[in-house]
Amino acid sequence: MAGCRKKPNVSAGKDVVLLHQLDRGVFTPSISPFPLKLETYLRMANIPYENDFKDPMGPKGKTPWMTLNGEDFSDSQLCLELLASTFGKDFNSHLTEAERAIGRAFQIMAEEHLYWVVVLWRWVYTKGKTLWAIQMNFPAPLRFIMPIFVRRMKGQASAQGMGRHSQEEVIEMGMKDLRAMSAYLGIKPYFMGDTPTEMDCAMFGMLAQIVWCMQGSPFEQHMKGEFINLKDFCERMKDQFWPDWNQCLLPPRV
Repeated sequence: MAGCRKKPNVSAGKDVVLLHQLDRGVFTPSISPFPLKLETYLRMANIPYENDFKDPMGPKGKTPWMTLNGEDFSDSQLCLELLASTFGKDFNSHLTEAERAIGRAFQIMAEEHLYWVVVLWRWVYTKGKTLWAIQMNFPAPLRFIMPIFVRRMKGQASAQGMGRHSQEEVIEMGMKDLRAMSAYLGIKPYFMGDTPTEMDCAMFGMLAQIVWCMQGSPFEQHMKGEFINLKDFCERMKDQFWPDWNQCLLPPRV
């Protein structure tokens, strides 16, 4: 795979995606669900790409973003939809309109609701300390200004709404999201059936953060018990689309 090497922030060549994202994590190739989602899609679609870890924040102030044939594009979902159209990759063609609606609803649950539960756990409830365990390349001076980032993330979560609840309420909301996802996945290998769809990339990006990057959290413990099928789903996606997973960690594992 081309996805494990650092590349300069230049055009990668005709019809080759230059994926700008955060540097690799200790337990997952990205500590953000959205770069992991988009890179998984690139692998699933067999679209050639190269990584740039030097300029992770795009024109909209978000990560990831991508450059394709000299043009820059932001937002993981908009990038995914553009790639699907440009390269003729439609992994949802076999789904009914009702199934597409269900998939969209679960994806929004993951990316717009459960995401903020993860944000609050990482940045507020643990005061950012868990970040040092999952990402080695944070600049050392960041430790001294971490309280500023914690306040900023707390403010964003409050503006979104999730941050206005107590920690106990937020954890219970996260559990309800995971319980709904687990119930819908059931014994299926992928969320929409026997073959992976675009939605699975998004669900994997988010659930992988809980499976591998939230050590000691109540969510991690439930992934080993009540929600074991969600953990199995993540392992299945990892095995199918990330055979080089260990080499895409920082530091790489043998």
